[in-house]
Amino acid sequence: MGLIIRFTCMLLIALILTTAGNCFAGAWTANKGVMYHKLAANYYVADENFDANGDKDDFADNGEFSDKNISCYIEYGLTGSLTAIGSVSYKWMEYEDDLMISETNGFSDLELGLKYRFFSGHGGVGAAQGMVKIPELYDKDEALALGNGQYDYEIRLLYGQSLYPKIPGYCNVEAGYRFRAEEPADELRYLVEFGMNFSDQVYGRLKLDGIYGLGNDGGSAGAGGNPSATFNYDLAKLDVAFGWKITSQWGVELAYRPEIYGKNISSGVNWSFALIFMNSK
Repeated sequence: MGLIIRFTCMLLIALILTTAGNCFAGAWTANKGVMYHKLAANYYVADENFDANGDKDDFADNGEFSDKNISCYIEYGLTGSLTAIGSVSYKWMEYEDDLMISETNGFSDLELGLKYRFFSGHGGVGAAQGMVKIPELYDKDEALALGNGQYDYEIRLLYGQSLYPKIPGYCNVEAGYRFRAEEPADELRYLVEFGMNFSDQVYGRLKLDGIYGLGNDGGSAGAGGNPSATFNYDLAKLDVAFGWKITSQWGVELAYRPEIYGKNISSGVNWSFALIFMNSK
């Protein structure tokens, strides 16, 4: 059964990677047949950890963790109000301190979902989204785990508001609940986002993206030694991004994502450079 699931996941990855402006941000959905594709090179590095009180401590023995990965994110309009979503990453991870070096590379979790727009009017858009996280593309016993090895199921409500014509931008808020199939805790998810166009070609985006773990027990053990994949944690990230629309279909984006608050998880910074393609219909 496990081999069948892995084979199915690999087929889904192949579809994501072989399919080809603006993202359908937040609650907005894609028109039928329209696809948004974002291929990003990411570099995450951390040498500190948020403890159970939210304070930062250095990793023991001068430790440093890095996660270099290529991620692929896709949205595809099944109908005007229903959008399919998929994402996957290939990672090269390393943890090094005065006593040891651990390395792992491979695919991480595959995430698949659907976003349904149930309201649109007067500049505002409401949507509901369902996602599943599938941990079938990696060995759960790697030296540095590529994920926490658990199936997760998420439901999320989204509301977006256009700020045109006063401001060439939008705002978006989201609230979700993530059911985790195993111990120790489900999670509340939240996101606040503001984006705007500075010109016809240049845009910016600011997000506060957070996770609140329910029933955290104060432990900080990582999954397979990975300090960024602990089992029970809180985490808030600030996402600052700028993009350039080269043509109506192609664009590039640079993002900086520091982790500004957390409990029981690593405290680091992620840099990202992305190539974006969106067809039009």
